[in-house]
Amino acid sequence: MGLFDSLKKSMGLAADQGTVIKAPLTGEVVPIEEVPDPVFADKVVGDGIAINPTGKVMVAPCDGEIGKIFETNHAFSMETPTGVELFVHFGIDTVELKGEGFKRIASEGQQVKAGDPVIEVDLDFLKEKAKSIITPVVISNMDDVASLEKSSGSVVEGSDDLLVVKMK
Repeated sequence: MGLFDSLKKSMGLAADQGTVIKAPLTGEVVPIEEVPDPVFADKVVGDGIAINPTGKVMVAPCDGEIGKIFETNHAFSMETPTGVELFVHFGIDTVELKGEGFKRIASEGQQVKAGDPVIEVDLDFLKEKAKSIITPVVISNMDDVASLEKSSGSVVEGSDDLLVVKMK
């Protein structure tokens, strides 16, 4: 326990438990370093984790506001009330499919709760046509992050914890 946590505890304040990021898709967790794209594997856009999906809906992984939904509906960004900026990108090179296999459900600027549907995916089509369906979930403002805890194993969209982010 750090000095500030000790001070908060002595004053009766709760220590920062961090922002919990739930799984945006059902599937198996994959380390970000194993994503078959150096932009994600080398953490160029941020740190995080990936999912090899078995589910057919990408959901909001936490409460917050949808920032950007890409025109091709293969990826979205959002921000939490605690300032965590995250990016969910279905598959690798899926932008090349020009939106085929994706159906937008949410809107840019929409306030969402963890588990709210954002994008529906045609998983069978994408397994056949995409370079990879491994889906990175990345924290894009890592300069503001004090610590990042990552899960492993199988996860269920909207209910299982994927990441815990503590801000500086």
